[in-house]
Amino acid sequence: MSLTLQKHIDNVRILHGDCADMICDNQVKPQSVDLIFTSPPYADRRSRIYGGPPPHKFVEWFLPRSAVFKQCLKPSGSFILNIKENAQNGERQTYVLKLIVALREQGWRWVDEYIWYKKNCYPGKWPNRFRDSWERLLHFTLNKRFKMNQDAVKVPMGKWSETRLKNLSETDRVRDESRNSSGFAKKIENWVGRDMVYPSNVLHLATECGYKGHPAAFPVTLPDWFIRLFTDPEDTILDPFAGSGTTLVAATRLGRSAIGIDVVQSYCDRMYERLADEA
Repeated sequence: MSLTLQKHIDNVRILHGDCADMICDNQVKPQSVDLIFTSPPYADRRSRIYGGPPPHKFVEWFLPRSAVFKQCLKPSGSFILNIKENAQNGERQTYVLKLIVALREQGWRWVDEYIWYKKNCYPGKWPNRFRDSWERLLHFTLNKRFKMNQDAVKVPMGKWSETRLKNLSETDRVRDESRNSSGFAKKIENWVGRDMVYPSNVLHLATECGYKGHPAAFPVTLPDWFIRLFTDPEDTILDPFAGSGTTLVAATRLGRSAIGIDVVQSYCDRMYERLADEA
């Protein structure tokens, strides 16, 4: 397979080839990446278009690639994996669950699981389930301590606070233990005067509706949120399955450097055109 280095656009590098070969070939320097954000080919989904291993071989296929991700990620970095198993023969596949266990055995720390709730998911009808309206974003790190800018993704309090915090009761002004003695407690007064709060791990984002030269492009708002959360300006973002280049677009808009890798030459060419339009 060709390992041709594509053109440079400011702080963006687009590489054609298998990400495992590229990183092992030192095209991506050891401990040089602050965030890996990617969505690999899902097992047996659009396999005729851009490949992808069958479900029973997915973990075996992915682990050599995640092994080299460990080499290029900084000790303070994060790895965000957007992935969702499909259903076959009336039941869900289990390769994502097996992958999580395998990655932990490989030395990754599974820090959290974010959910992307698709506000405009496609309608449909199945005999034994409802339409999919969410996808996983699995957060892995190499160390317990890692870079995380929580203030960068704060959200507005919401209109509920205008009425709820207007007239506080006496119990709202103390740390009120829950009735079932579970250890959870609240003090509503702590919310007074706040305009912004930390978000939950459920992201309410619309899907990408426009065609970006790739059959499975996600919206720019998705990598944008994680780039703001886990990196600083001038940090380096890697997408080893770059596809339509959406991660690279989000990174450049936020003043980060970006590296995109893909095995399909035409996707690399389209990424270059898309990034050139951004320049």
